[in-house]
Amino acid sequence: MEKKRVGIIFGGKSAEHEVSLQSAKNIVDAIDKDKYDVVLLGIDKQGKWHINDESSYLINAENPKLISLNKSNDTVAVVPGQDHNQLIHSEDAGMLDQLDVVFPIVHGTLGEDGSLQGMMRLANLPFVGSSVTGSAVCMDKDIAKRLLRDAGVNVAKGRAFTSFNRNKIDFDLLQDELGVPMFIKPANQGSSVGVSKVSERAAFEQAVDEAFQYDRKIVIEETLAGREIECSVLGNEDPAASVPGEILPQTEFYSYESKYIDESGAKLEIPADLPEETVANIQEAAINAFQALECEGLARVDFFLKENGEVYVNEVNTLPGFTKISMYPKLWEVSGIPYPELINRLIELAIDRHQKGSLLKSAVWEDA
Repeated sequence: MEKKRVGIIFGGKSAEHEVSLQSAKNIVDAIDKDKYDVVLLGIDKQGKWHINDESSYLINAENPKLISLNKSNDTVAVVPGQDHNQLIHSEDAGMLDQLDVVFPIVHGTLGEDGSLQGMMRLANLPFVGSSVTGSAVCMDKDIAKRLLRDAGVNVAKGRAFTSFNRNKIDFDLLQDELGVPMFIKPANQGSSVGVSKVSERAAFEQAVDEAFQYDRKIVIEETLAGREIECSVLGNEDPAASVPGEILPQTEFYSYESKYIDESGAKLEIPADLPEETVANIQEAAINAFQALECEGLARVDFFLKENGEVYVNEVNTLPGFTKISMYPKLWEVSGIPYPELINRLIELAIDRHQKGSLLKSAVWEDA
């Protein structure tokens, strides 16, 4: 059988650039080379796309603190509106060999927020993960929680503020409404970037300033006392949920460093030690959240499990980390899907969705 050409897009302009590099490395190492030819498309921090060679696409690949993209002299441009030859070499406009599917693993802004997904739709390229709507709404913590609340899914109480109404942020009023400690987060960031947990006015003001450095909108939420549980979801129209896993932070909360740099920052218990009924409730809630936010392909749903057994969704991540300590692939591995097979299923889901979409468009034109 002829191999499929898989374009792996990684890097990007967001604060999660280095996490994306780690995720790409794990995918490249694990993907079935008998089934797939890999084309590496690295996006640098200025937003330029590079065609990279597998032997040299990363610098300090084994060091999460120093890892970086090895920029090439061969850059790429995208030609929208075509069924073939959507990618060309920037220097001479020569065609890049046709890709069968794209695996975007660009975390954060301009990669996970619907921007990259919209570009791939314009270019008629099948791609792994949620399309524009699911990606955009899940990236915005404020909008996602409004939709989840309307769908009957439990979420934390919180308030959203933009840079235009920043003068309405009042510590005393929020303390009365939400209690302390409070979490302050950029609305459109992931991996705990710019997130602070605060109890006092001085720390609160500093945390607000920091969050606004990453986004024009921030979310201030109550603290939910409970266990931190995560569940992976896989599928399109009929998604399945993995066994839940538990995060046991060894620091104040599950920070960026704990997730991707300092392996001693948190312990992962997979599967989580939970009663069967609670496991079923978490899996059901994960699928409900996945469908309510119009996710496709994959997502990791993060929960707080309260002492009384109530389950609250903290966030839904449509392009979760694929690093060696990331929960998404680890949860599926324990659930019976090894890393290489997980990659294979994600690619198949992407191609299947694209084919169904093409058939639908053909039917519309035939009826017109």
